Amino acid sequence: MKNSFKQQIFKATPDSFNDLALDIFYYQAKNNPVYSKYLQLINIRPETVLEISKIPYLPIEFFKNHVVSCSPVNDQTTIFTSSSTTGVGTSNHYVADLNLYETSFIKEFEFHFGKIEDYTFRFLLPSYMERNGSSLVYMAEKLLKLSGKGGFYLNNFKQLSEDLLSDKENERKTILLGVSFALIDFAEAFKNDLSGLTVMETGGMKGRRKEITRPELHNFLQQNLNVNQIASEYGMTELLSQAYSLKDGIFNCPPWMKISIGQTTDPFGWEKPGKTGTLKIIDLANLDSCCFISTSDLGRLFDNGSFEVLGRFDSSDVRGCNLMAV
Repeated sequence: MKNSFKQQIFKATPDSFNDLALDIFYYQAKNNPVYSKYLQLINIRPETVLEISKIPYLPIEFFKNHVVSCSPVNDQTTIFTSSSTTGVGTSNHYVADLNLYETSFIKEFEFHFGKIEDYTFRFLLPSYMERNGSSLVYMAEKLLKLSGKGGFYLNNFKQLSEDLLSDKENERKTILLGVSFALIDFAEAFKNDLSGLTVMETGGMKGRRKEITRPELHNFLQQNLNVNQIASEYGMTELLSQAYSLKDGIFNCPPWMKISIGQTTDPFGWEKPGKTGTLKIIDLANLDSCCFISTSDLGRLFDNGSFEVLGRFDSSDVRGCNLMAV
């Protein structure tokens, strides 16, 4: 059954998504002890869930205190860890099959941008590179290996500036992907004209700078780097897929990922498109952990399935679930 799912996930279509998600729900309800226990505690019997809108979403906080996995954890298991900048603990995502993660981010990049080998990648990810277990760094390393062009930059802004200007002069298709605070630091130190290149932020001040809104961040980077728009990447340790925005902070998912909006006052209630609520994500690539995640992010969904991220729900740990407190 598991191998059958692997073959179907990245072939998902709008017509096949719901049935596939339901089948994986039944599989995870049976094979994931943490998810199974959670369903029991909220009085949900899997066999009574007959449509996708009735699937319960596991609060993302469970990744901080439990082993959310359908497979036994052993020496072959990769553990991706989150940074603990909020002071509420570190999430651990136990990945039994890195092939699923690699297939997901490779196919998704090509879904949005085209062939990886056509791009030069410049990665400015200091907070992620300074610790172990970052899924973002793993993805960046793989993209760089497949491309063969580009590099990582810690604090060497001068070299990054020279390389980006060379990319522009030689008309290379270049993506500068950076964490928000580092992009601001770079844009303050070197107000380059990077028109024609793609500047992409992956969010997060990581305690290094005061938090600002995404529009404020994009406006600052556009002015200081002379680019017409800023792209964005939305991902997290607990997911094996990402969403991308080409401009204006409006994100789109790949065919195997879907966003819904939950009510902030009711963990089992739903908001209509256009209303603000908590982001709930189905990521079918999370086959070995849990595909149905209720995040602590606030967002808004649009009729075409795109969405925007508006901030974080600070009471998420209280709202989440104390049913399985350690």
